[in-house]
Amino acid sequence: MWKVDSHCDVLWKMWRDPNVSFFDKNSSLHVHMDHLRKSQMKLQTFAVFVSPSVSVSERFYNALKMIDIFYEKIVNPSQKVSVVLHPDDLPEEGWSDEQIGAILSLEGADALQGELHNLRNLYRLGVRSLGLTWNWRNEAADGVLEPSPGGLSQFGRELVREAQELGIILDVSHIAEKPFWEVMEQNRGKPIIASHSNCKSVHNHPRNLTDEQIKAIIQTGGVIGITFVPLFISGEKSTDISQLIPHIEHVLSLGGENNLGFGSDFDGIDETMTDLTDAGEYNRLEEELLKRYPEKIVKKIFFDNWIRVYREVL
Repeated sequence: MWKVDSHCDVLWKMWRDPNVSFFDKNSSLHVHMDHLRKSQMKLQTFAVFVSPSVSVSERFYNALKMIDIFYEKIVNPSQKVSVVLHPDDLPEEGWSDEQIGAILSLEGADALQGELHNLRNLYRLGVRSLGLTWNWRNEAADGVLEPSPGGLSQFGRELVREAQELGIILDVSHIAEKPFWEVMEQNRGKPIIASHSNCKSVHNHPRNLTDEQIKAIIQTGGVIGITFVPLFISGEKSTDISQLIPHIEHVLSLGGENNLGFGSDFDGIDETMTDLTDAGEYNRLEEELLKRYPEKIVKKIFFDNWIRVYREVL
């Protein structure tokens, strides 16, 4: 079954260690070519994440370095890895088993350094999804771990408008509740996504979404990417697929059959699930879901829901 994963941090790992290879089947990466082909991953989103440890003046430059890694060391026509920029680039009937689409996202507006022209230039370089914050405050908004979070800044409001005009998908994972609702108020009828977030009603963690937030995303036609971070699933280091299932069931119970997907956060986490340790083990999750739901619904969750959003926004 074809699959889409809406978030991984491969670029960050490759930026930290230039010796890490996406095409080495023995690589330490959670997500590499051999894993993706094994799991029938047809579209993988690669996040550009600039660490808070990087000085403000260097953040845009570091984003450019990661994008260069993407084009130099991941996108590779001879290996059948192609960049997704427009709807026509998305996986479709007729793609061979080997073909994989790769899409760029910006995780946090920190790298933009408060400048809209930086967003436009990143769009020209292929960025097609934007998470407004990581966990902390930046020029656009406050993240979920800010102790007294405010809403969108003036720059944040301009950024939301500009992103939607360009055809960049807005991602509300990591954003605090107040700016979350302000993004929803400003939305111009486009699907909004949470690329890697789980359900607060199942496990109360600051990075998870309330039922009201989930319903709001569903209302936009967007997708919630259930993530494989043990701390967000159960709060326990030893976490398995059986503990992930309640998050899936909860979104479905809120009417999210057409609004549910996966965003692993592989390579951005130190601890993995015990039975889903890398992208090559996605088929275990597929087997478990097919025991519980009709194949049509499982196909929506793994593939169709994400592809619909990308077709609508890009």
